[in-house]
Amino acid sequence: MRIRFCGADRQVTGSAHLVELDDGFKILLDCGLYQGHDEDMKQFNSSWLFKPETVDCVVLSHAHIDHSGRLPKLVKDGFSGPIYSTHATFSLCSIMLLDSALIQMRDAEYYNKKRKPKVPKQPLYTDKDIKPVMERFVAYPYGEWFEIRRGVEVLFRDAGHILGSASVSLRITENGRTTILGFSGDVGRPDRPILRDPQPMPTTDYLICESTYGDRVHLEKPNEEERFLEVIRHTCLEKKGKLIIPAFSVGRTQEIIYMLDQFETAGVLPKIPVYVDSPLAVNATVVFGTHPECFDDQLNEYLLKDDNPFGFNDLHYIRSVEDSKALNDKPEPCIIISASGMMNAGRVRHHLFNNLGNKKNTILIVGYCAPGTPGAALMRGVEKLRLFGRDVPVHADIEIMDSFSAHADKNELLRFVANQKGHVRQIFLVHGEFEAQKNFKGLLKAKGFERIDIPKLGEEFVL
Repeated sequence: MRIRFCGADRQVTGSAHLVELDDGFKILLDCGLYQGHDEDMKQFNSSWLFKPETVDCVVLSHAHIDHSGRLPKLVKDGFSGPIYSTHATFSLCSIMLLDSALIQMRDAEYYNKKRKPKVPKQPLYTDKDIKPVMERFVAYPYGEWFEIRRGVEVLFRDAGHILGSASVSLRITENGRTTILGFSGDVGRPDRPILRDPQPMPTTDYLICESTYGDRVHLEKPNEEERFLEVIRHTCLEKKGKLIIPAFSVGRTQEIIYMLDQFETAGVLPKIPVYVDSPLAVNATVVFGTHPECFDDQLNEYLLKDDNPFGFNDLHYIRSVEDSKALNDKPEPCIIISASGMMNAGRVRHHLFNNLGNKKNTILIVGYCAPGTPGAALMRGVEKLRLFGRDVPVHADIEIMDSFSAHADKNELLRFVANQKGHVRQIFLVHGEFEAQKNFKGLLKAKGFERIDIPKLGEEFVL
C-alpha cells in the first residue's frame, strides 16, 4: 500500500490524498479546491497528480469546498466511481458545489468582460456539472463500519468540525495482513455550540492528521462571548458604525447566528438589525435544521425554550442581489454576516469595498485566512486593500477572534491524537502552513510520538 499526497501539503487548502492498494485499487481521500493566490499553486485546480479515470472511489471527510470543491472537475475528467460521505455532508454538498460553480461562472464572466482576453477564461466547472456528481454519492451514518470492496472497510466518526464532518478510518486487509489507515479530516473543537465534540478515532497504524492551528491556542469560551459583545457594543453603540463579519457560509455563520440568538434571548444583544447576506448561508441554515442527529446536548436543551435557534426578531436573511446592495445605503448601525470567510469571493467583498474606508466601522475576522487572500492581508495590517481594481484605504477597525475557528488548536489536536500513542507507526501532517506543522511535529515528539512526516505536494510513501 502507498499514499501519494496530492493537496493541502504544507498548505491549508486543496485537501487530496491518494491511497493505492497493492492490487491497484485507488481510494481518494477528499478532493478539495485550492483557495489562495500562491504563484506556485496557480495550476493546482486545473491539473491532477493522478489520472481521474483510474480512481476507484472517493471518501469525503466533509463538505467544505477546500475538501470537496474539485469533485465536479474530477467527474468531468473521467472519474466514474462512488463518493462516500455522511448523510449531512451529502446534503451540504448539494448546495455548496452548486454555489462554487456559480461563483466560478460569475468570476469567469467578469474576467472576460474586464480583460477581454483573446482566449476567454473558462470556469473549472459549471452548474450543469453538479448533478452528475451528486448522483455518485453514497451516504452512511457515523459509527458503522461499511465495506466498499472485499477487504476494505470504512468508518466515519464525528469530527465536530462542521455539520456532517467526519474522521475516516480505513480497515484494509491485503496479503493476509490487516492495516488501519486513519485520516482525521478537519478536527473540530470541544465544547463548541451546535455540534457534538470530536470523537476519538480507533487506534491506527498510520494517521494522516490536520495541523492548521498546530502552533497556537484559541481564546476560551467565556472570554470569547464577552469579547464578541464588546466588539458589537463598541462598533454599533459607541461608534454608530457597521460590524462586518466575513464568515464561511457553512458552520461559522450558523455558530455566530446561534450565539447572537442566545444573546437576544438573554436580553444582552443591542437592538440593532443583523443581516445574513449570503444565499448559501441561508440555504445551509435550512440544511442544519434537517440534521438534528449532529446536534450536541446543549443545543437540544436550548431547543426546549427556543424552537428556532437560528432566528430572532432583528435577524434578517438576505437572498437577492438588490437587497444586498441596499445594505450599503443604510446609514444606521448594524451587523452584516457575509461570505466568504477569507474574503476572496462572494458578497463580502462588496461590503468591504463600501465600508473599509470608514473609521466608524469594524471588520471582525473570525477564522483562518490563507496566505494571499484579502483576509490574510487585513490580518497583517495593510493600509489599503485591492478590491475590484481599486485600492481601498483601510480606516475601519480590524478585529481578530480566531476562537470562532472550527479547527482544533494545538492542545485540542494533541488530545485528539492522544489515544494513538503506542499504536500508530507513522503520522503524516497535512492541512497546515509549514511553520505551524513544524511546531506541531515538535509537540508530538515531546509527547512520545516517534515517526512524524510533513509531506510535500506530490510526495509518495510506501507503507
